[in-house]
Order: sequence, then C-alpha cells, then structure tokens
Amino acid sequence: MATIAIGGILHESNTFSNVPTNRAAFESGYLIFDNDILDIWGESHHEIGGFIEGASTYNWDLHPILMAAATPAGRVTDAFFNETVTELIQRIQSVPNLDGVLLALHGAMVVESYPDGDGEVLRRMRRALGADFPIVSTLDHHTNVSEQMVAESTALVIYKTNPHVDQRQRGLQAAEILMRTVRGEIKPTQALAKPPMIFNIRHQYTSVEPMCSILDEAAQLETESNVLAANIAAGYPYADVHEIGPAAVVVTDNDPQLAQTEAERLSNMLWEVHDQLDINLPDAAAAVAQAIESEAHPVILVEMGDNIGGGSPGDSTFILSELLKQKADGFVCILYAPQEVEACIQASVRGKVDLTVGGKSDDLHGSPVPIRGRVRLIHDGYYEETEPRHGGGRYQDQGITAVIELEGKSLIVLTSKRQVPFSLHQLFSLGINPRQMKHIVVKAAIAYRAAYEPIAGKIIEVDTPGLTAVNPLRFTYQNVRRPIFPLDSM
Repeated sequence: MATIAIGGILHESNTFSNVPTNRAAFESGYLIFDNDILDIWGESHHEIGGFIEGASTYNWDLHPILMAAATPAGRVTDAFFNETVTELIQRIQSVPNLDGVLLALHGAMVVESYPDGDGEVLRRMRRALGADFPIVSTLDHHTNVSEQMVAESTALVIYKTNPHVDQRQRGLQAAEILMRTVRGEIKPTQALAKPPMIFNIRHQYTSVEPMCSILDEAAQLETESNVLAANIAAGYPYADVHEIGPAAVVVTDNDPQLAQTEAERLSNMLWEVHDQLDINLPDAAAAVAQAIESEAHPVILVEMGDNIGGGSPGDSTFILSELLKQKADGFVCILYAPQEVEACIQASVRGKVDLTVGGKSDDLHGSPVPIRGRVRLIHDGYYEETEPRHGGGRYQDQGITAVIELEGKSLIVLTSKRQVPFSLHQLFSLGINPRQMKHIVVKAAIAYRAAYEPIAGKIIEVDTPGLTAVNPLRFTYQNVRRPIFPLDSM
C-alpha cells in the first residue's frame, strides 16, 4: 500500500490590483487541514476530489495535509506564503514512509517577493523531499507556466476546459501518473514550449475555435502509449510576469525528445492563431441598447472589465449605469457592497432604502450609482452547486446578501463577499429564477458559460474598463519578456 500526501495552495494573482491577498483573504475562502479536506472536497468536482477518488481506487494510505484558496485579487503576501508553504512542507515531511505527493496549484500565483509563486512552492518542496521524490501537480488552464514549475515537478497536469469542468478528471489523471511512477512502471519526463504572445482571454473558451482544435490535437496526442499528458495552458494576462502567456507542456514516459518535439508543435499551433484574436466588442452603452432591443431572453451582459474570477473588485457600475439610464426593466445585477448590505439589514425586509452602490473599491470601475427600492430579501449567502462548474467547488459562500427590488421588477443583489458567477444557484438561492429575467449582468469572461449558456437567449460580451479589461493594450506591462504579441510588432 502506497502512502500519499495531498494538498494545495491556489491563487490567481492580478498584479494590477492594489488589494493584497493575505491570511484573512484565504481564511475567507478556504484554509483547511487534515480530514476536513476530505469532508469539504471529497464530493467536489475539484482536482482535490479527483485526488481523493484516486486514493480510493488505488488503495492508498492517504494523508490530506493542507488546502488553501482565495478569491483572485492582488499579490499574495510574503508573510502568508512563507508561513503556509513552510507548514505544508513540514506536515508532509512528518508523514512516515511517504511515497509521493499530489499537489493542487493554480500556476498564476504571484507573491510579493516571488513573481513565480507556484514555481517557488515546487522548488522548496523539491529541496525538502529530494531530487527523485515523486511530486505530481495539477495546474489551472490559466497558468503562466514557468521553466521552474517544469524542472521542479515530476509531472504537470493542466485543466483541459474553460470553463473548468474537468478538474476532477485532471485530479484522477494526476493520481494515475503518480501511482504508476511510485510503482516503477513509468519514468515521467516533460518539456515546455511557449509562443511569444498573450492569448486574449475572450478567445480562451475551449469549446469553440481557435482553442478547440488545439485542445483536440492535445487530446489525440494523449492516446499515444508513451505520452502521459499533453497539456495546453491559455495563460493569465493580468499578471505582469516574465512567464506570461500560453504554453504547451508534454509529459512522456522516459522520452524527453518526444516531449520537446510535441510541446513545440503544440506551441506553434497556439502561435498560428494569433491573428484571429480580435477584440471587436461593444461598450456598455451599445451593449445595453442591443439587450433592450433583443426579443430573446434572458440577455447575458458579460462585464469583462470586472471579471471577479480574474481579480477585479466586483463593484463595477458601467453596465448598471446604462441599464438605469436607458430605462431597462427586468434586469438583475450583482454587486460587492458590504456596507450597503448592512444598511439593508438595518432597513429590514420590505423596508425602503436609498443607497449609493458600486464604484467604491477604486477609480477604475465607474462611479457610485444611486438606487431606490425596497429590501426584498436578506440571505445568509450560502448555496450549493452539485454539477461540474468552473472552479469545481460545491459549497459556496457570498456572505450575507441583500436583494433590492427597483421599479420595473429589476433587482440589485448586494453581497458582502466577492463571489464569482459560476453557478445559477447564486440566484436560485435568493428566490430569483434567472430564466424569468430579461437581462442578467455577469462579472466574468468565460467561466460563467457552464452555468449561464444553457439558459441564455442571447450573450453580449462587453468591453468595459477595469482590472480585467479584455484588451491587453489597456495595461502597462513592465516585466514580461519582449517582444511579445500584441504589445509589440512581431
């Protein structure tokens, strides 16, 4: 019986955000230990759930260690990072007769002193456990893969879908590679290739072109007997780091030349579509006008500049302002507004409120908007998602939440925690049937699609300003490798 430890530290760090991600941010998300990991993640669609299922399949002596995750924001603080990585490694080292480690990392974590935070985790773990010790790590599809991540791990396994609905399967794939490595059946070798580009986030949807064919080619490659994993990463464009951009990582059974050749071939496929990454999207005013004219409901208005899953504050008002200005009715818009939630609690259910909401986190996401209505609901903010959805989590918490009803049956949902719109149950739990709304504002880029696309009458992606603006040319990059598309003429 093999003895295996599992754990993870996941964060997607937007370096253009001034909001540091500290211990409190992780405690507000997930910071759990030991068997609590089994209780919370065992039935989830996350890779940790896949690790746990793999342990049962392969009859491992499983040791869950530590799981930390926080909502995307600015850089992770040195204090939390150093304390947590040290604790993770010390707990792993204390496991007797340990045979291997399965690690869940994001791949776009930036720490105050370590631009390649995930690579630093792997570097420290490698130094602690030894040069040949089996360490297999999963990575998010939005990872900015570094040479250090490849060099310090035994094998990397990257999500194949965006929205990320295959996380549990990737956890199982990682578990199989680790199992075969521990048994001495295989000797993983891996190679990395990166094209000189930033892959625009609008085109990272893996069910359509240009990503679909590239992922299909990677999946076909995995049918070859000595290819253990053929990974495509789209990259994370909101981290100003050297490793920015898409990548191909191919893992083979003791065939480094094959790994390098196939990684370069897949990387070339990524580069060959760079001229297809157009960004011809309407602004907020034009998008809302299109939504009002549409007879297909609900219209999903995607506020790409305030993509909470990419590190934005969740209180942008560009689309909300236009909905009110153009007198749209039957819409629902969710905003992060903890102070206004408190005001609604004071007013109580059915009480009337005059509030100014949104645009308070910074000066990048619009101006605060005055609203007047009645408090329809106060909710504890907990809900459950049982289907595979982006992020893989099952139990969700958007904090104490208030629903305000405006004239025209429009609804403003105010949350006291930032919550990515990955699940329709975010609305169902509040007594809101999204199918009955005319317009729904989602602060996202791609991840919302798994939940919202099946019910959408029409989807309008909106080019709004903000920390997750769709156009990379809106940002000033100082640390990326150059030349790189589209920042430079290639």
